[in-house]
This record gives sequence, structure tokens and C-alpha cells, in this order.
Amino acid sequence: MECSFPVINMEKLQGGEREKAMELLRDACENWGFFELLNHGISPELMDQVERLTKEHYRKSREQKFKEFASKALGNGSKSEVNDMDWESTFFLRHLPVSNMSELPDMGDDYRKVMKEFAAKLEMLAERLLDLLCENLGLEKGYLKKAFCGSKGPSFGTKVSSYPPCPRPELIKGLRAHTDAGGIILLFQDDRVSGLQLLKDGQWIDVPPMRHSIVVNLGDQLEVITNGKYKSVLHRVVAQRDGNRMSIASFYNPGSDAVVFPAPSLVQKEAEKDDASAVYPRFVFEDYMKLYVIQKFQAKEPRFEAMKTMALPIPSS
Repeated sequence: MECSFPVINMEKLQGGEREKAMELLRDACENWGFFELLNHGISPELMDQVERLTKEHYRKSREQKFKEFASKALGNGSKSEVNDMDWESTFFLRHLPVSNMSELPDMGDDYRKVMKEFAAKLEMLAERLLDLLCENLGLEKGYLKKAFCGSKGPSFGTKVSSYPPCPRPELIKGLRAHTDAGGIILLFQDDRVSGLQLLKDGQWIDVPPMRHSIVVNLGDQLEVITNGKYKSVLHRVVAQRDGNRMSIASFYNPGSDAVVFPAPSLVQKEAEKDDASAVYPRFVFEDYMKLYVIQKFQAKEPRFEAMKTMALPIPSS
């Protein structure tokens, strides 16, 4: 029997059904690397504002530019698959350690204000989720947040994307398959136009669009910190013939100079069972990102192996 995509109602984390909800979260982290949140504490009204202003911003500021890109990408009548670009229009907002929103000239004041409020809510949600993960992993509360802190705290930013209708979706991906480099990713996606898929047991599975939900996935750094107990998962966006899919993905990542390594207590647990050594290396997050930028659409395992060659020594206790 095929398991259904994990959906977690956060209201059930209070009261009598908490144990069951935490078990669902644990299973999602261990076996899916993805889950969808309902009743996550961000108001539907704010999410509706974010959606309206994001779609407005695309029409006013980005649509024409994308049309010019699209005519070049598929305009030569080629029938061969395009493997070196994606069918998406994207811009990035940085929130932590320092915001760049005031530097983006085509963002209106209303849009800037709403996105700032939305980012603050997502930051709180990300930190709440990290503590829930700590609880399931048997780590002390706050461990993961602390693990993400460089000298200036964590890094946190948002990728705002539109995936416009594509006349030849068989030739180009909305976004090619990849794992995410960072920590925990919170996605507000279009509830009308689908396209996001994850790879599970060798099959591509749709991430269902649900109104006012937040989709969460785990990045490479959580795989390292959990010593492989939780895994980052390959995912992609399939271009669609109809509909312009909105995607607002916020990345709560380690600070650039944060040192990332498997949690010693988790390594110890593994050692007591069978494997006496940490599987994953110890490295500076910024060094990993330099490699990821070049190898984003390649398998993650060689990245982890490459980091072992420049791994930092484990300090003696």
C-alpha cells in the first residue's frame, strides 16, 4: 500500500494527540525528508496578502523580462531537451544576518512591509520546528538553533519564484532535480498550480498543493548534523502547460562561518549500536556552499566526500 504524503496539523502538538503528531513528524523526517504543515500559526490573511502582492509584482516587474528569456530558451524550434537552465523567474530576499529588502528598487512599500512580516513569522516557525526535531532526536532543546549560529547568528533568506506556463514542458524543467544545501526550508506554494515533486523509493511523487499550508523539507546540513538519521531528498519542479505557479521558499541555514558536524550524542548512539565513527565530516558552512554553487544539480554524496578532504579536525574534549 502506498503511503500518503505526510501532513501534520500543528494544533495536534498541543494536548492528547501530541504523541501521535510527534511520531508522524519523526516518520516524515526519517522516511520522506518532506512534510506539509497545517495550522502553523501564520494567519491566512497574511498569506493571502503575500500571494496577491507576489503575483502582482511578477506581472508588473518580471513578466516581460521572462517572456524575453522564454523566446530565447525555446525559440529556436529545437526538439532536444534543455538541461542547462530552468523555466523559472526568480529573485532573492535576504533577512538574516542583514536584510537586503530596502535595496530592491522594484519592490513597492506594501510588498516590502508584508514580506518583512511574513519572514519574521517564518523565522519563528523554523525555530519552533528545529526544537521539535531536537525533541524527536533526543537532543537538548535549542541544540539545532545553536548549531546553525555562526558569529552573526543563522542565515535566513527567501527565494521568490514564478513558474509561468510552458509550451514545451517535455523539453525543460521548471527547476532541475537537486537537494537543498542548507538547514530547514519552509515553502509557501501555489494552491492551484502543482509541479513540485520529490524522489521517494525511485519514484517521483507530487507534493500536493494545499491552501494556506507550509511545505517543509530538510537540507543537506540537517543530514550532516543528524549523522544521516534525517536525509535531504532530491526534488524538482515540473513545468506546466497551464497556470503560473507561485513558490516562496525560505531557507533557515547555518551562518556562513558556522562549523557544521554530526551531533556527538547521535554519533555515540550509533557507536553503541554498530558503527563506531561519524559518517559525515566537520566543515565550515561557507566552504560547503562554494562547492554547492558549482554542483547543485549533481548528487550530494560526492559533495560530502569532497568536504572530508578539507574537514576540520575534531577538537579533543
